[in-house]
Amino acid sequence: LNSERGHAMLNLALTNSVLLFFSSSPLEGSGPLRPVFTKQPGSIVFPLHLNEPSREVTFSCEAQGHPPPSYRWKINDSFILPQPGSRYSISGGNLRISQLNKEEDSGIYQCLASNSFGTILSREASLHIAYLEEFKTQRRSPVSVREGQGVVLLCGPPAHMGELTFSWIFNEYPSFVKQDTRRFVSQKTGNLYIAKVEPSDVGNYTCVVTNSVTQSRVQGPPTPLVLRSDGVMGEYEPKIEIQFPEVVAVAKGLTVKLECFALGK
Repeated sequence: LNSERGHAMLNLALTNSVLLFFSSSPLEGSGPLRPVFTKQPGSIVFPLHLNEPSREVTFSCEAQGHPPPSYRWKINDSFILPQPGSRYSISGGNLRISQLNKEEDSGIYQCLASNSFGTILSREASLHIAYLEEFKTQRRSPVSVREGQGVVLLCGPPAHMGELTFSWIFNEYPSFVKQDTRRFVSQKTGNLYIAKVEPSDVGNYTCVVTNSVTQSRVQGPPTPLVLRSDGVMGEYEPKIEIQFPEVVAVAKGLTVKLECFALGK
């Protein structure tokens, strides 16, 4: 009898625990519940290509609550107020931005979900619009050096967002400058460094800039390199033109490249 009574109490306890477990879910018809996020926005890097007709992104946001929550969005701590025909629209909790503008739309976004029992604010999500504009300057003045002298040819990359890589064309494509002990292309500034200029270095040099996010590429105006006729450069002490910073922060397991190049003879 005691055994049967014990089994009955155990079954009752299990039954009550199962009922209690399921009653904790926000089911339809349950009591009032503050909003709780089930999906929050994530950061976006949008590659912007020139003359691209479709320029839109969507931030996702979803919350549960009773009554069902309504949604609002903020950019850089200012509320977005969608109007009919505007570039912003909210569907459910998702924010859609069309006809992206890199000046107006880049920033930090947050979603707000509200009902009569409270408001919650999502984590921050950034929108970065990667782009690469054309070079503004169409012509560059010749750079005149003595034989044996070192020279720096400036790239001056155009306005951009996104990681860039640099290379240089010598005279005509596809003749690219090959880096060696005398020639170095900085991947920080894009500048071309040539130590101990030789007659074979005379020609036109063109900086080529590639955006690794958009995969777009632009070429700068050619820079003529000419030799002066007033003699050969004598020996001079080395001068470091590129040096790495004193402190470089890098995550464990990643590869880091430190640039260092000097001119001298």
